[in-house]
Amino acid sequence: MDTGTHVVMGIALGGLATIDPIVANDPTLFNAVLVGTVVGSQAPDFDTILKLRNNAVYIRNHRGITHSIPAVIFWGILISSIIYIFVPEVSFLHLWLWTFFAVIIHVFVDIFNAYGTQALRPFRRKWIALGFINTFDSYIFFLHVAGIIAWALGANPAQTFIVVYIVIALYYVKRYLDKRNIVRKIHEYFPDTEYIATSPTMKQNDWRVAITTKNRFYVGTVNNGHIQLIDEFERVPLPDTKMINIAIADKNISAFLSFSPVYRWEIVENDRFTEVRFIDLRYRAKGYYPFVAVAQIDKDDQITNSYTGWIFSEQKLQRKLLFGDNVT
Repeated sequence: MDTGTHVVMGIALGGLATIDPIVANDPTLFNAVLVGTVVGSQAPDFDTILKLRNNAVYIRNHRGITHSIPAVIFWGILISSIIYIFVPEVSFLHLWLWTFFAVIIHVFVDIFNAYGTQALRPFRRKWIALGFINTFDSYIFFLHVAGIIAWALGANPAQTFIVVYIVIALYYVKRYLDKRNIVRKIHEYFPDTEYIATSPTMKQNDWRVAITTKNRFYVGTVNNGHIQLIDEFERVPLPDTKMINIAIADKNISAFLSFSPVYRWEIVENDRFTEVRFIDLRYRAKGYYPFVAVAQIDKDDQITNSYTGWIFSEQKLQRKLLFGDNVT
């Protein structure tokens, strides 16, 4: 989920913690728990700092190791221990339990969007991306905000957020059923479908889909249950050629391939270099595929420029290739 949603979730979990009588009856512990749930709700995304290095490192690691099982345990212990240094008179067990719970909830809700996480790492490195909740979902966000406002106006926080989370749980069920209906219809149209990537948009009844069949890729939208195909590409396996092998050894291309399950590739040659480009088909927006990886290889078989990341125009991509990740 987005940062704002994780913030309101952290506040809500602090209110929900008052269901624990030890927390509810100790104002100092309650304040410590509230800090723990807010920070714990953000902690797995501290890997955003990796953007300061480069996009390849960020893409390979974001929602990866920081969302793994060992990291979840680490965040809970680290955050609660730091807080405990300042308030050693409170119950460390209850402080840790609620902080740990907030970290778990952060990772749990992230698996439902199209980006996903490596939540089962180190046992499985596969990305888990269920694709039926948008990264920012206005219903989820404003239900939390409504609960926080009710709490500020004097409502019982435990009761308030129990109701909020029951409603959100029902909403998740509804969105899951929406996706299941889309998947069923796609399999009816394309019986040889092997993989379907769904990406809900900000609008409740609008979805993006990327479909992998035995021989082709299809990209489309789903509006009110109606599937409309927009693009179609032949599914060509990645060949074992010199240019491809040089490209996939590059850090940017390697990071892209470690993350993207649905992509097409193309090679363009000109007088100065050969360009190998990989295009993720899951995120089509406004007629453009913004998540790409590109390597430019000169006549001496050396990579002169490469890039991976989100780009919404060809001009911007060429500037990134020429000047690097820090170009705006």
